[in-house]
Amino acid sequence: MHLGLSLSLLLANLLFSLSSGAQAAPARRGAGMVTLPLKRIHQIRDDVDAQVQLQQHINRGLKRHARMTRREAPTKRQLQENIEKRLYIPASGPGSHSKRFNRHGVPKVPATGELAAVKNKNKAKGGKGGKGAAAAAGAAGAGAGAAAAAGNASSNTGPGFSQVAEDASNAGGLTLGNTPTAGDSLALDIEANDVGYIATVQMGTPPVDFKVLMDSGSADLWVGGEACNVGGDNCGNHTFLGATSSSTFVDTGAPFQVTYGSGAVAGDIITDNLVVAGLALKAHTFGVATQETDDFSSDTVPFDGLMGLAQSALSEQKTLTPVESLAQQGLIQDAITSYKIPRLQDEKNDGEITFGGSDPAKFDANTLVTFANVNTEGFWEGAMDAVTVNGQDTGLTGRTAILDTGTTLVVAPPADAAAVHALIDGAQSDGQGGFTIPCTTTASVALSFGGQSFAIDTRDLLFAPVDPNDLTGDCVSGISSGEIGAATEWLVCVHNLLFTRLQNPNSLVVPQVGDVFLKNVYYITDVGKNQISLANTV
Repeated sequence: MHLGLSLSLLLANLLFSLSSGAQAAPARRGAGMVTLPLKRIHQIRDDVDAQVQLQQHINRGLKRHARMTRREAPTKRQLQENIEKRLYIPASGPGSHSKRFNRHGVPKVPATGELAAVKNKNKAKGGKGGKGAAAAAGAAGAGAGAAAAAGNASSNTGPGFSQVAEDASNAGGLTLGNTPTAGDSLALDIEANDVGYIATVQMGTPPVDFKVLMDSGSADLWVGGEACNVGGDNCGNHTFLGATSSSTFVDTGAPFQVTYGSGAVAGDIITDNLVVAGLALKAHTFGVATQETDDFSSDTVPFDGLMGLAQSALSEQKTLTPVESLAQQGLIQDAITSYKIPRLQDEKNDGEITFGGSDPAKFDANTLVTFANVNTEGFWEGAMDAVTVNGQDTGLTGRTAILDTGTTLVVAPPADAAAVHALIDGAQSDGQGGFTIPCTTTASVALSFGGQSFAIDTRDLLFAPVDPNDLTGDCVSGISSGEIGAATEWLVCVHNLLFTRLQNPNSLVVPQVGDVFLKNVYYITDVGKNQISLANTV
């Protein structure tokens, strides 16, 4: 009895520590603008339990929120308690859960996920779970299902969770983006079930292809360096940059370190040639990582680095972002970045990222709205007018939203999350901050910016089926609740929505809007005018 309990507790702690072909060529459309294809990457999930995966994404988003608002992140103990609340070890013992709490599966030996461990102990086997805290929904959240059951405009006659999405989540792999339809474009590939989006750029002399994750919520460009070392390994099966492979590589000797919602890197600031969709930046300043957590170093991670596309005021390297450098050198007219985020289930593989302008063929000009960036730290954040469900106003006004391509879920204060789910027929609180909704829901959640309402495709509200063998049963909702700070703070991020808040702790709510929302819009950022534009896609 005691031995079984000890093994269960040991596994719980171990699993928490661990949680956490041809390329499309650049296309030139016109002077001063270039577009990159965005590619979908499939990554093996190894049968990660939906509830644990949900908590991992919540934790990641909350850690990212803490970084964005320059607030203290929750403690490791708080994060562990969040995972333990969802951890269930069956009577048959822990063996059946041996690969359910880490995106890459559970390694044979335990290891830490902190960059400090890489630096101080020469170890870096990190968890994908990230850092953050998510509390239970509380009484208000628990009542959401009853309120929804009382009747509203939604119905549960949808087709259920997509088999295509479920297969991608389980099988892993990379779905290549098609050649962009517009000039000056590179495609975006899609990772797994819309987990991440990457583009291919060239670095060094001679130029070598590097796959980089595109992130509008950070402002640093880095790839793995030739000296990258993790526990005696070489940072995985990736492409690396250094003096051996590039004759134009120059190490400035200055260090950098970046901590994300999931993972961290540290290394040296260097200069080398960078080519973005055929546009050449000579001796561009960016970073090469010499230390990486497993979130980046693992062989299963399908990219070699990350390109931050927030404003350079946010840069830990204190340098211009690539789009700002392209504009400064006159290679594009303006420091504009435009995103067409693809959706796996559409099977169109039509994602692309454009530098210097937008692609009118990708959006409905009649729905285009432009509004000010209200964030002073370097993120992209705008006023959000309203949140509705099936056209019914939730009363959640006075919010702002950070639009972030690099995060994954929706975490709202318990009362706000309950208000949204109260309008979704069949919604239920799980008592731990999460909600379930019918996989067959037809509910439509919409966010309003600049007087224009943008609906979220119902498919994007379905995070994962509770039972992978029942795609028409209950699904984990993409909107969860958590104690983020003030009672009006939301986190709205990448694969699903994660709402965040303004830097002022006394201000109103700031949702951080990610790809669950961004897959439904054409998204444009303009550094020079410090503004954001959104439009419906076509």
